[in-house]
Amino acid sequence: MSTAPPSNELDALYARLDPGDHARAVSVILKLRGETCDVDCLYCFEKRKETPGGRRVDAAQVHRLAALFAGRPLAVELHGGEPLTAGKAAVADVLRALAASPNVVRVSLQTNGLRLDDAWLDLFDEHLPSLEIGISLDGDTQGNSWRVGYDGGPVYPRVVESLRLLERRNRTTSVICAVTPQILGRAAEIVDHLASFPAVTAISFVPCFDSSVVAPTRSASTRIGTSRVLQASAIGPSGPAWAITPPQYADFVLSAAVHWVRAGWFRKIKLDPVVSVIRRLRGLRTGSCHFDDLKCDHIFTLYPDGRLGSCDELPWPQAQLARLPLLHSQQDVRRAQDRSRLLADAHALIAPCTSCDYQDTCGGGCMAVRRRYSHADLGDVYCDHRMRLVDGVAALLTQPEHPEAVWCTRLRWRPHHPNQMHDVAAFLRRWDDPFAFRQRARLCTSDVGNINTVGLPGVHEADDLDPRHPQWRDGIEPGIFPLVQAITKRWGYITYDSCQGHPATPDAPQRSPSVGILPRDRTEAAVIAAGLCQLATRADDALPPTFRVELGRNLLICATTGNRYPVLDLRLVPVADSSPNDYSAALPTSARLLAELINHAEERPSGDARCRCACPPPASEPRSFDSTEVRQ
Repeated sequence: MSTAPPSNELDALYARLDPGDHARAVSVILKLRGETCDVDCLYCFEKRKETPGGRRVDAAQVHRLAALFAGRPLAVELHGGEPLTAGKAAVADVLRALAASPNVVRVSLQTNGLRLDDAWLDLFDEHLPSLEIGISLDGDTQGNSWRVGYDGGPVYPRVVESLRLLERRNRTTSVICAVTPQILGRAAEIVDHLASFPAVTAISFVPCFDSSVVAPTRSASTRIGTSRVLQASAIGPSGPAWAITPPQYADFVLSAAVHWVRAGWFRKIKLDPVVSVIRRLRGLRTGSCHFDDLKCDHIFTLYPDGRLGSCDELPWPQAQLARLPLLHSQQDVRRAQDRSRLLADAHALIAPCTSCDYQDTCGGGCMAVRRRYSHADLGDVYCDHRMRLVDGVAALLTQPEHPEAVWCTRLRWRPHHPNQMHDVAAFLRRWDDPFAFRQRARLCTSDVGNINTVGLPGVHEADDLDPRHPQWRDGIEPGIFPLVQAITKRWGYITYDSCQGHPATPDAPQRSPSVGILPRDRTEAAVIAAGLCQLATRADDALPPTFRVELGRNLLICATTGNRYPVLDLRLVPVADSSPNDYSAALPTSARLLAELINHAEERPSGDARCRCACPPPASEPRSFDSTEVRQ
């Protein structure tokens, strides 16, 4: 019988709203006009809610929100539908109210860009000069096939005019680009196109995971417009033609990331979710709730009729918490959250993440999407694509000169806690210096592994041993020494950790044979990574069926400086259906067989700039939909 993780472990990944917390921000999405919009994008999730439009969020509601969350930082996003359909007078009132609220620390506007003109920009400059502008644009003309007017006509040319206007006004913007089949397989082309607009300084790729959509959006009118005819024709038995799968999204984002680095766009453009993953890999926070613990309980949506709920991507009306006039304190908000079955469901979805290697980098993802995939019994599909993103970006961060490493599916992000060395830089220098002084080390051995990290004052720690150290051989367990010797002598690489493997005992868990490798630089890291992948591929047929090779990326932390060094780990792990007896019997020969593969290879991994591993890049074929055929 399994037990749920402790609540503090869950809260570390999905924080609950603490009314007494005055440091952690909350985000509020102001649906200025509800779902009212001047375009009719076929994939619009807001219109699928069938919420009433026509009304406007007003300044009084803004002041009430600011008072409700007084003492806590408040980030506000003006959203829709299309927020600018509220009109200049109403938007000016809202901006003045936001500017007058001391706890509002950030205000952004997400617009389709069609109404932007000099008068609007003058209004922004007058009432809230710090307003950040985001524009929705799905790449080029083909990518924007799903973004149409009610007449079914394209809106792309008008959005381009707005981007040129922002450039003339020395304004910058971020672009939200929906990933649909119309841009799959064209990541480099799309990045180049969006980055070619000088006003664009950030691109966020968001997936159309809409396979559960089975019917077109309802219309209040008895006359079905051209755009709704297009939408209906795009929805088939297997879902809408604009939907993609999580693996397709991961491949697209990683392709975009590779080009982002190769083309040098990283110097100008922030690319998400890539930058969010990079920040998490570096131990930093990110503003994306998909990678952060400030999830649905810290995100609120206000509609013009006073309904206040959680994140707008969650299903409504289930996400509604209360009417704004009925909430007088953050305690009232927390009590409303505690009554929400939807939020309880979302919080429970994070439970498996507490035992996942990727919890510190993935952050659990989007609860709305996780919920849909979990209810369809496809939770693993969602998690797998998140892991794939982390693995690929970790490779990109480690060896940016060789970005093709993102396609390696054998090297996974597998952190160790803790993974620390006293002085990594000194260890690297000493490894290659035959004249360096090598202190005598204290060797701590046991039946369940050598624990050589307990140095005494004046005694060198054994985790810093190198092949020229007189105690090198004694500091390495005999069962793993042939593999360590092959890696350090035949390949010439630096090992910083090893274990010969140990069966489980009443006092210690099972440990697999493993070797940790510390690259000297990023070029060598690329060569080692490719060589390990090729070795693992050859080992598939050479090792006993009890074992498989598991490769990992990891970070070694220097205790002296706090710097983090990318490292690579090789581990021989038992297959899922192997018995403990079979595992124990194969332990003595497993590492030796792997060492023989290294020693008998024709040559060591080369410094070829391509650094090819054994994993082929993906082939992602987009589905196409020609809206002109329907209009004809």
